Amino acid sequence: MTPPTKTETPALLLVNISQLLTLRSPSGNSGPRRGISLKELAIIKNGAVLCSGGKIVSACKTKEALRDPWIRKNRRKIVEIDCAGQVVLPGFVDSHTHPVFVTPRLVDFEKRIAGGTYEQIAKAGGGIRSSVEGVRKAAKKQLADKVLDALHEMAEQGTTTVEAKSGYGLTVDSEIKSLEAIRDAAAKWPGTVISTLLGAHVVPKEFHNRAHEYVEVVCKQMIPLVAKRKLAQFVDVFTDRGAFTAEDTEKIFDAAKKSGLGVRAHICQLSETALRPLLRFRVASLDHLDHVSDGDIRQLAKTETVATLVPGANYFLGLEKFPPARKLIEGGAAVALATDYNPGSSPTASMQFVLSLACTHLKMSPAEAIAAATLNGAWALRMQERKGSIEPGKDADLTVFDVGDYREIAYWVASNHCAFSVLNGAMAASAPR
Repeated sequence: MTPPTKTETPALLLVNISQLLTLRSPSGNSGPRRGISLKELAIIKNGAVLCSGGKIVSACKTKEALRDPWIRKNRRKIVEIDCAGQVVLPGFVDSHTHPVFVTPRLVDFEKRIAGGTYEQIAKAGGGIRSSVEGVRKAAKKQLADKVLDALHEMAEQGTTTVEAKSGYGLTVDSEIKSLEAIRDAAAKWPGTVISTLLGAHVVPKEFHNRAHEYVEVVCKQMIPLVAKRKLAQFVDVFTDRGAFTAEDTEKIFDAAKKSGLGVRAHICQLSETALRPLLRFRVASLDHLDHVSDGDIRQLAKTETVATLVPGANYFLGLEKFPPARKLIEGGAAVALATDYNPGSSPTASMQFVLSLACTHLKMSPAEAIAAATLNGAWALRMQERKGSIEPGKDADLTVFDVGDYREIAYWVASNHCAFSVLNGAMAASAPR
């Protein structure tokens, strides 16, 4: 498949949609979905969607669309697709990925099979640091090509918006190179890419026992340069045992805010970290949250910070414990889902697989999983005004599934039932099954 580039696209009309999941809020609530509202998909049966100029123009019943005077007058100029027996929903928003790497971590994979833990492998020289040398040596074009391949694969699986992090360079030059690779790949992909500086992924080996000095590099060199060159919208920090402390994170967040960048964090994956001190920075999302306390869930529920869960990592690491989705949802926190696409702990580009894991291991309903993977994912990227639901004026990001019921998307394990995606109005066919 060769997806279209970002060029002007003709008007597109999808008709006879068996189930059109718009995710409009029936109450008009403008915030991220929480609690019972996470199940509200606002389904239109026998629906139709009109897209033009990269935007959604209307979403209604097919019979209403075909009576529209503009459609009747211009029907010969419109690309019309009969979606009989198919399901259409907003394109997935994958709000946590690490696509800038060179090779898979196969030695880590075998060590894990033999019983090695995430932290044991990292201490032995594997883990995040084992991907650093390849990124530092790679040419920017090589990295950009790898990112673009990942973006195409994601589109084939129904993803139309992707958050892409740096984080495997860990020097000023290689983190800049990584973000430039993301920018170059995004320019060739019809979907939307949100870039994040993850210079604070782990402390590089040349700063061993000098973490505070590396934090200074991130704060005083990386962040100002990235902001000046407009290479990222967010700054991320891996806040956990073996990475960076909460105090380090506050320093980095403060530097990011001073440079006009948003903030997000990997946190509570390996151990519990108090969230309250970080929430004052109006964090867009806190990701992983495997070890979050009841008190912090109550604090999260009072904010628009999204709890982004990445069960693909728990699955691939062979963990028995998965993120406490039910406690978070019932506690009022806004929950999103993402792949955590990366070479070490979650090598999957499939949001469909993540939905399946969310249902089987996190005990989320299929409706909750879809809302978490679309609208709440958009909130996690602060893109909710443009992404995450099918409403007039929003970006024309749609995914068409060759299934009769939306629940099948999570039901079929490790299968791709995406017929095609529409990314900012441009069609991208899925790989043939």
